[in-house]
Amino acid sequence: MAALCRLRQCHPTGMAISHLHTSSRASAKQHYKMLVLGGGSGGIAMSARMKRMLGAENVAVVEPSEMHYYQPIWTLVGAGAKTVASSGRSTASVMPSGVKWVKSKVQEINPDTNTVRTDDGTEISYDYLIVALGIQLHYEKIKGLPEGFEHPNIGSNYSVQTVEKTWKALQNFKEGNAVFTFPNTPVKCAGAPQKIMYLSDAFLRKTGKRAKANVVYNTSLPVLFGIKKYADSLWEIVKQRDLQVNLRQNLIEVRADKQEAVFENLDKPGETKVIEYEMLHVTPPMGPISVIKGSPLADEAGWLDVNKETLQHKRYPNVFGIGDCTSLPTAKTAAAVAAQSGILNRTISKILKNQKPDTKYDGYTSCPLVTSYSTVILAEFDYNGQPLETFPINQAKERRTMYHMKADVMPHLYWHGLLRGLWGGPGPFRKLFHFGMK
Repeated sequence: MAALCRLRQCHPTGMAISHLHTSSRASAKQHYKMLVLGGGSGGIAMSARMKRMLGAENVAVVEPSEMHYYQPIWTLVGAGAKTVASSGRSTASVMPSGVKWVKSKVQEINPDTNTVRTDDGTEISYDYLIVALGIQLHYEKIKGLPEGFEHPNIGSNYSVQTVEKTWKALQNFKEGNAVFTFPNTPVKCAGAPQKIMYLSDAFLRKTGKRAKANVVYNTSLPVLFGIKKYADSLWEIVKQRDLQVNLRQNLIEVRADKQEAVFENLDKPGETKVIEYEMLHVTPPMGPISVIKGSPLADEAGWLDVNKETLQHKRYPNVFGIGDCTSLPTAKTAAAVAAQSGILNRTISKILKNQKPDTKYDGYTSCPLVTSYSTVILAEFDYNGQPLETFPINQAKERRTMYHMKADVMPHLYWHGLLRGLWGGPGPFRKLFHFGMK
């Protein structure tokens, strides 16, 4: 049960769940030129870049967790194609050497005094602040969760504590409804809730159980996917594989003891529907981190209020943001973090020289839509919802090469490129492949 209580905690995109770094729990006041909040993908990438820019002794990272996870691979873990162990490394191993690791949780941010207070009472002051605190998972906003995960046949690829439960539920499936959900909130990796549906369908076909299965995707959204080019391809797959997609259906309760899921119809308030399930994959509601929400750094919705082109805070010029915690109007993915890291590095280098930032983030993000154990549709797009594809081919088609990219190339790029501050997204390759054009 203790593990389920932890499901209420927050996790950045490259999730850190808090060695031989200069880690600290001292209560003495500390000061750093550059303070990074969060040891997920954005925080580690930027601390590596800031070490090169300012020197390791001038950079500190606040992160309580001992483990760092590459979360995008959890889609494949939930389908039995990868192990959960392969997704994690110690935070110590990814923390840039020499950078101060403050092994605590951020309790309060006060940008008016340029200070941060941690949960052990330490006050840290800074000249510049990078906020990379991720997004909060809210399983508890669904009645019956997280305690429902104690029961069989229910899982979620969004937490290290529940991702293996998805695989177990899939293996145990005999006949009936396999149900997959998408909540009525912003989420990180908006393609993941349906990727596990396609993989489950493939697994059930492979094991001869598909004829007795009803595969159901209940999404709060009014569309299958936000970008029409890719949505059209996905609808074709849905039809070909006899998958049932219900739009504007929001999961509000799980009765795990009875294996029932209750959905509300968002177009008809008050109307609910109960579905019996043999397997249930839950995508939890998500929202802004409480420590940001309760600070002057937040916008009206509680997200870090940054300029969408420079990633500099709109009201506090010495504060910057990256990743899921920000107000940036693009899909929250590790690919977005990579592109943002290059832009933010350039922005900060200009600010330090008292110059005006000259590069603009175009909202680039990517979602490798896994459609089977060997195929992927590689969705890439910008702020305007327009495809922004790296390769000179139609990426809306299912391709084996893109599955290899997702399963094998991208994890390597993450650990050895992004986290070391060496990978800023595929922009330069896109220009190369498209002969200099966008």
